[in-house]
Amino acid sequence: MQRILSGIKPTGKPHIGNYFGMMKPSIAWQDRGEAFYFIADYHALTTLRNAKALRENSFNVALDFLACGLDPKKAVFFRQSDVPQTTELTWILTTVTPMGLLERCHAYKDHLAKGIAPSHGLFAYPVLMAADILLYDSDIVPVGRDQKQHVEVTRDLAIKMNEAFGEILRLPAPSILPDLATIPGLDGRKMSKSYDNTIELFLPEKQLRKKIMSIVTDSTPVEDPKDPATSSIVGLYKLFVSPEDVAVMEADFRKGGIGYGDFKKRLFGAIWEYFAPMRSRREELSADPGYVRGVLRDGAERAASVADATLSRVRNAVGLS
Repeated sequence: MQRILSGIKPTGKPHIGNYFGMMKPSIAWQDRGEAFYFIADYHALTTLRNAKALRENSFNVALDFLACGLDPKKAVFFRQSDVPQTTELTWILTTVTPMGLLERCHAYKDHLAKGIAPSHGLFAYPVLMAADILLYDSDIVPVGRDQKQHVEVTRDLAIKMNEAFGEILRLPAPSILPDLATIPGLDGRKMSKSYDNTIELFLPEKQLRKKIMSIVTDSTPVEDPKDPATSSIVGLYKLFVSPEDVAVMEADFRKGGIGYGDFKKRLFGAIWEYFAPMRSRREELSADPGYVRGVLRDGAERAASVADATLSRVRNAVGLS
């Protein structure tokens, strides 16, 4: 069976972009291979400096992922920091990582462009990500298009290790969903916590409605035709309804006579209905936090057993044991 690995950062509440970009495909993958999914709390430390928030976010990510359909009997689900073998492999990989390789990484440049102060953690982020992937002998890494480069870096580092020390690391391959590569946010840009333009998965009804109604639109009058191809409303609506429903909305955009507010109400209804069964499941899980913590603890034990085997192989090859 092919082994699949993916992670999600607990830097805030999971949102629609996280769900369609990572969570939903990961839930589908758990029936197609041996799935390893982790909450990337080491990664979160590059931007989140609040211990209480990190703990709460990590738990809420676990809650949301399980509510959305992750099955701990099918997937190994754990917190990254509960498998500290990750940090040792990160250091070993760092010793063969060219500076130029990291300097060319788009994510690092993007963070600097946003005014985030550079740190070694931010700069070496792809090496930690490589350790995450290689530690579990991953075959497939489902990622967004903007993360594809990091999987390529992982392959480069695995090749360098294998050339230097023998065939000790498996080369992974990225899996990208091209139709869902970019989920529009409230302001039309890619939905991201960095832009503060997200729609969280399990907002109360009133808060969700307020978010949807705040989606940025142009000033086209109600009576005029509108372009569905450039609309964030339509872009989001496509994620939740049938192609037939999308065609109806697109036709209504083109003929005019309907305002953006009415289209936003349709979008709200679609989102609220789509997540209804998951909201119910989340309420059940919230009432039993011990179960959620037990899932993460058991997942960490299973992940650690695989990590130990990989790290033992690597330590022996490089001369540390």
